[in-house]
Formats: sequence, C-alpha cells, structure tokens
Amino acid sequence: MGGRGGWWRGKSTPAKVETYTRWSFHTFPFIEVATFALPTFGYVPAPVNWILFLLVSAHAAVAAVTASLTLDWTRGRRPLPVRLLWALGTATVVIAVVSLVVALHGPRGADNGAAAGTVFVGVLSFGIGTLALAVRGTRRMVYGVLGAAVGAGAVAVPAGVSAPGAAVAAGAVVLAAGFFTFTSAFSVWLLNAVYELDEARETRARLAVAEERLRFGRDLHDVMGRNLAVVALKSELAVQLARRGRPEAVEQMVEVQRIARETQREVREVVRGYREADLRTELAGAQGVLTAAGIDCEVSGPVTGLPAEIQSALGWVVREATTNVLRHGDAARCAVSLRVAEGRVTLTVENDGAPGIGSSSGTDTAEPGRGSGLAGLRERLREVDGVLRAGPAGSDLFRLTAEVPLPPDSVPEQAPAPEPGGSPRPAPHPVSEVTS
Repeated sequence: MGGRGGWWRGKSTPAKVETYTRWSFHTFPFIEVATFALPTFGYVPAPVNWILFLLVSAHAAVAAVTASLTLDWTRGRRPLPVRLLWALGTATVVIAVVSLVVALHGPRGADNGAAAGTVFVGVLSFGIGTLALAVRGTRRMVYGVLGAAVGAGAVAVPAGVSAPGAAVAAGAVVLAAGFFTFTSAFSVWLLNAVYELDEARETRARLAVAEERLRFGRDLHDVMGRNLAVVALKSELAVQLARRGRPEAVEQMVEVQRIARETQREVREVVRGYREADLRTELAGAQGVLTAAGIDCEVSGPVTGLPAEIQSALGWVVREATTNVLRHGDAARCAVSLRVAEGRVTLTVENDGAPGIGSSSGTDTAEPGRGSGLAGLRERLREVDGVLRAGPAGSDLFRLTAEVPLPPDSVPEQAPAPEPGGSPRPAPHPVSEVTS
C-alpha cells in the first residue's frame, strides 16, 4: 500500500482518530502564532514586536510538545510529563504578564495596546487549553478556566487596567480558554471511546470463538464420555474374567471393540457437523453480525437449490470473510452477492476496508490437513473444483470471489435474501478463528 492514501487506509479506525487528534493539536501552535504573534508586526513597533513574536512562538512550541507527550499519557504509553507541564504553566504566566506590561507601558500607538492585550488573552487561552489534557475531571477543568480568568483580572487591575477593562479581559479568557479546554477534553474522550469500542469488538469476536470451542467440547464430551466409561468398565470386566479363565472375556472384548468403532463413527459425525456450513444460515448470520457491528451489509442472489457440498464450501467462504471484516478490516459497508451463470455459481464478498484486509491480513497460513484463512478456503473449494480470488478492487475496495462449477442437473431456485434489519436466524458459527 503505497502513497498517502494507502498509508491512511492501512490504519485502523482508532489509529485514524488518534492521528487526526494529534495533528489537530499540532496545528494549534500555528494558529496561535498566526493569530496572536504575526499581527504584532503591523501594530507594535520594533523591537518590541520581535520580542512578542519570539515569546509567543516559544510558548506555542512548548505547548505542542506538551500536548503530544500528554496524549501519550492518556493512552498509557508514558508517564505524565509533570516537569514539562510546570514549564508550560510558568511560560504561560510569564508571557501573559510581559504582554500586559507591553500593552500598558510599551510604545504608544493607535493599536499597540490592543495588539499586546490580544496576546495576553491568547497565550492564557492556549496554555490553559493544553494543560487541560493532563486534567481528569470536568470540575477541575472548570476550576482551571475560572482560575485563569480570575487571575487575569487580578493581574490587570494592579498593572493599571481599569475595572471594566479587567472584567472584559477576564470574560475573554473565560470564553477562549473554555473553548480550548472543551476541545481538549472532548478530543481525549472521543479517542478513549473509540479505542474502547474497538477493544469491545475484538472481545466479542474472541467470545464468539470461545463459545464455539465450548460447544464443540460439549459435543465431544457427550459422545466420548459415556462410551469411554462403558469401555473402561467392560475392559475391567474382561480382565477379571480372563484371570479366572472364563470364556466370556472374549465376548466382553468384542463388545469393547464394537463400542470403540461406534465411538469413532459418532466422533466423525460430530466433526463433520462442525466442519459443514449451511449457506443460507451463514448469510443470515453474517448480515446480523455485521449489522450489529455497525457495518452496512447487503446480501443478494439465489440461496437455495445449490448442492449441499457447494453450499457448505461457500458457507465457509462467507464465514471466514465475515470474520476477517470484523477483526481485521475498517469497513463501513459490505456486500455479499451470489450469481449463477453459465453453469457456475459465483460468490462475491466486497467491503470498503483497507486493501489487503478481509483475507487474514494478506497472510496465508494453514494447519496440516485442513487449515484456516485463505489456504483453508482454497482447500475446501478444491474439493468441489472451485477457485478463490482475493485482492484490492479499486482505491478503497477489497473483493473476495469464489467460483464453483455446478453439476449439469443442478438448477438453483431463486429465493429471497435475508432482509436487512430483520431478525435472521443466527449462524451456528458466526465467527471462527482465523490464523493471521
């Protein structure tokens, strides 16, 4: 995945939100310099304008580094940068006071005082908004904004600002600092919420796999437990009879042999039932699971009338594709279509996640005998002379296609696909484990 678009599409949804959040905070220093530092060159004479410009630029740089490291702290990746936060707070107060002194006692001009006073409000607002990233709790954030406003008014009055002017400055600090504080708090909340939702989706997928394992384990226990107990009892009885020289020992061992063969047959039936998949059930389950995950899923095409072995193979394709869209993709839409033409049935699963996602992240790993992922799907399709193709289909689409030839006498009936938003019967294996 080359290029800027590929770099962006290759990220998961939480990673995209985090990148957007970080770059939003990285733009704040440029906004601060462009809004409050550059205008001083038009209203404040040299060399005072250069002093204010350098001070505001230094403050913006410290705020950018502080925001980046504090965001890492909110994600639990590093300790809270306490010293850097104290440095930013100190720089905010010092630069604000210097700009206030310039506004009151610096070179006089039509707009000198107004320009320096704007720097006073802007530096306080950006500083408080950045420091809010390190504060947990709405009440503390409100106290921080109100404290900055009260402090601005308290400093302005002794410096020579009139009471109405100090009140205006305090009100401006409340509005501006409140806006940036809310932006910081909302950004952190949104980032944490997205990560928690992604973890919940992963947990749901793991729980589905665990539930299926438990079901399979219960089935095996029901089959093996009783039969093995009978085998153990009859074997013990045969040993006792053999020690006594009784001919009934042979009959007991024959019965043990019969039970062992019967157990083998039952185990094969359990495994066969676990391996097979009903296409219509898998389509309904896929639509229900994807819809529940917030992915718009459309299913179309004939479902019934296909041979059982073809339905089973295509059902596995649907199951694995659905699993990978949930676990590895970043899709908002998924379309599953069945088409019968020229003696072949074609199943297409297309999603708008990142290229390479939806097929075990491009890996192709299989266990001996009967694997999972793309290798396992190709293995199943080969049993019905089918083929599997998977890969990007455009700038933002990934397509998985399975084609299987139909027997000459097989003419599938048209049946309605599962209705979106309905209550489809859940698939017995809504999600299966995929090696990636």
